[in-house]
Amino acid sequence: MEHIILSGFSDEIAPELDLQLAAIREWGLSHIELRAADGVNVSDFSTEKGKEVKNKLAGAGVSVSSIGSPIGKIGVEEDFAPHLEKLKRTLEIQKELGAPYLRMFSFYIPQGRAPEDFREEVLDRMGRMVEEAGRWDSLLLHENEKGIYGDNAPRCKELLEAFYGPHFKAVFDFANFVQVGQQTLPAYELLKPYVEYVHVKDAQWGTGAVVPAGQGDGHVKDILTDLIGGGWKGFLSLEPHLTDFAGLAALEQDPQKRGSALDGKSAWKLALDSLKEILAGIPRAKEAL
Repeated sequence: MEHIILSGFSDEIAPELDLQLAAIREWGLSHIELRAADGVNVSDFSTEKGKEVKNKLAGAGVSVSSIGSPIGKIGVEEDFAPHLEKLKRTLEIQKELGAPYLRMFSFYIPQGRAPEDFREEVLDRMGRMVEEAGRWDSLLLHENEKGIYGDNAPRCKELLEAFYGPHFKAVFDFANFVQVGQQTLPAYELLKPYVEYVHVKDAQWGTGAVVPAGQGDGHVKDILTDLIGGGWKGFLSLEPHLTDFAGLAALEQDPQKRGSALDGKSAWKLALDSLKEILAGIPRAKEAL
């Protein structure tokens, strides 16, 4: 990729795809990370819904930076066979929509159990998913989500050392690391060689509250300065999480009210402006955008 491109989870703007695309165009952005349209998760698109979404994207002149799929966001002890079938369908949707990436996870660990107890099961499942991605010539991006096997930097690195390549790379998410007590600077140093894609959201120590980029403890500016200064080019994808957008309850194990008076569009614009302010202070960012 020759540039840094701003993208984001547009379903946090509004459930309706038409409203999502209108806002994205209003702000001059060219990409979205597609998680849901009109209340339907991307992995559940019918053939007809996929065509409808594709046509609307084309009509708006908007592309998909990544499929924000829920793949791997099930319990590690849940039946894997139907989930693998869901991955196959989601890979098909990814190809139909021309997205370069598919975001995924490394399975929820039962509460009170040690992640290490499930290492072999996780590696087996991840290996089968990466193998399937290879059949589609697709690239899976692993996100460091709270409560999954790869929720801290050492276990993320373990997965990346096992599978890194043309079909498996890393998403770096600042807020998710903060929320599991993982310092982001050492996490970044550990994972830097594997980072392909960045989710931009920040969080505060103690409360875990998600805040606009630069207002939390994720060292967003420090890390982006180093990443961009080193010549990295790719997608910076906003995941504001600043208000209770439709579908949040289905995406998180323990969603909490964020006490925000902002509507989805206002929250998204705040997140976008906060990121732009950070990028304005990074010498190489302007020329890379």
